[in-house]
Order: sequence, then C-alpha cells, then structure tokens
Amino acid sequence: MKRKRKEKRKQRLSIAFCTLVYLFLFLPISVIVVNSFNATTTKPYMSWKGFTFDWYVKLWDNTSLLEAFGNTMIIAVISTLLATIIGTLGAIGMYRYKFKGKAFIDGLLYIPVVIPEIVLGISLLTIFAKVNIARGMLTLILAHVTFCVPFVIFNVRARLAGYDSSIEEASMDLGANRLVTFFEITLPVLAPGILGGALLAFTLSIDDVIISYFVYGQTKTYPLKVMESVKSGVAPDVNALSTLILVGTILFVFLTQGDLLKKKTHQ
Repeated sequence: MKRKRKEKRKQRLSIAFCTLVYLFLFLPISVIVVNSFNATTTKPYMSWKGFTFDWYVKLWDNTSLLEAFGNTMIIAVISTLLATIIGTLGAIGMYRYKFKGKAFIDGLLYIPVVIPEIVLGISLLTIFAKVNIARGMLTLILAHVTFCVPFVIFNVRARLAGYDSSIEEASMDLGANRLVTFFEITLPVLAPGILGGALLAFTLSIDDVIISYFVYGQTKTYPLKVMESVKSGVAPDVNALSTLILVGTILFVFLTQGDLLKKKTHQ
C-alpha cells in the first residue's frame, strides 16, 4: 500500500511539474493567439474588447508587414540553401581529408556560435562598409549564411561520426564513379543530418533580429518589423500573422511527423 501511495505521489508530482513546464513554454504563445482575436482598436492593444476576426482581414491590407514577411521567407530560403550546400561540403571535406591547421579551422567553427550576436553583427557591418557593399537583401543573405553554416556542419558531422566509408569503396569496386557514388550512396546516408542542419538554419534565419538589425539597410524582415512596432504597441494584425505562422508550423510538423506519432501511440 505504501509503495502504491508513493508511486501515485510521484506520478502526481511529475504531472504537476510537466504542467508547469508546458504552461511556462506555451502561455506566451497562447496570449498572442488570443490577442489576435481581440476587438480592441486603441493602443497599446492590451485591453480585451471582445472577439473578432477583423484583424485577420485587415492583415492583408498591411502591405509593409506582408512585405517584411516575404523578405524574411526569401532570405531564409536562399540562405538555407547556400548554408546547407557549403556546410555539407565543408563537413565532408573536414571528415575525409587531413591537412595542416585542420584542428585550428575546426575550432574556428565554434566562434560564430558562441560569440554574442551583437559582436558578429558589428563585425559584418564593418566588413560590408569596408568593401562598399550596400546594405540590403544581399548583406542580409550573406550575414545569415555566415552564422548558419556552422550549425549545418555540426549536424552533418554528427551523422558522419557513424558513417562506414567501406560502402563507398564497394560502390566504386562495382563500377560506379565518385560522382555517382556520392549521389547514390553518400548523400542518402547523410540526408537526415543534412535535413536537420537545413531546418535548423531555416529556423535561425527566420528568427534572427540582432545581426539583421546591423545589416538590413532598407530591406526589413518580419522580426525587425515586429521589434519596430513594439515601441507603439504590437497591433493585433501582427498577432494574427504570428498565429498563422504558428498554425502553418503545426501543420508542417503534423504532416512530416504524423506517421511517427501514430507509431508511438500504437506502441
């Protein structure tokens, strides 16, 4: 009996702890979702005045906000593609070849990850100013690629840690050249690491504020637009767009991980 009581207490405590953790994580998000249906029209848009869908309609008239979101997606897609290609090739090269200074170069990869973003933003701004590159879409893409590449390399290199290179030798022994072996053997094996690095790079690019602030010029991204609106109070149409992004993210996770979740529930 005592053992059962202890188990029940532990179970209740674990449930209470998990509930508190999830409330801490998702309460701010739920506030954004709820406030996107707020009928208030006066700043700072915090007092509840009733339920409405008007902000979802007005969102499509806010051209500056939609343009900023479009810029964010363009920058994220291009920087993710470039960072994934560079990071994948870099990880494979670092894994396969030995050369002088390899350990030093390997250590340098951690610098963009561990240094404060404001330092990286200032350094990139200085470089762009020195080489006379006008701040805008190009500088944003270059900056995002810079801090995304290390994360791709780390993910791909983690996948390479358990990689058996003998399958490549077997492929070439059977008549395939190096190019065919790479696309038919190496790339499929590394695909989970590459995909993980690409998704992480995409998320970091969309989310970035500090580095983008130093190099954006006249090309505003969605995070910068939201940060700008904080001064006068975040309008519910911003919350509406954030809610739509959240719904899109949930649908993406469900479509990509739905089968995995079903398998776990059946087990």
